[in-house]
Amino acid sequence: MAAPAEDSGEFYLRYYVGHKGKFGHEFLEFEFRPDGKLRYANNSNNKNDTMIRKEVFLTPAIIKEDDNNWPEPDRTGRQELEIVMGNEHISFTTSKIGSLVDVQSSKDPEGLRIFYCLVQGLLSSGHMLGCRCGYVDVGMLSG
Repeated sequence: MAAPAEDSGEFYLRYYVGHKGKFGHEFLEFEFRPDGKLRYANNSNNKNDTMIRKEVFLTPAIIKEDDNNWPEPDRTGRQELEIVMGNEHISFTTSKIGSLVDVQSSKDPEGLRIFYCLVQGLLSSGHMLGCRCGYVDVGMLSG
């Protein structure tokens, strides 16, 4: 799903996972910007929680995979990852992944494993950011 872009050497990555349920629109979102800034947002309306937003600076990373054989988003939710780096613009969409068992049973276990590991790294980064403020809710991602 790469689309040509001007080779500016800039880097952009966005990841979103969420759903709309009895607590409204709950989501987790990360955004890496060209200047190395990571923006994090966590919106969980369970127990009347408020949205958490954090920012830090990180180094860029890129993956080259194809989501054509990954599970389609379904009623349990969706995951999106978008990367822009130089002349490449890549976006991925798949269903929420509960564990590596879900990855192994997919049509593209190797590609989905790379995506899964990258997302787990993003979530760990977000969790560390959340721990600095005393709270983060990543439970919505497990099912």
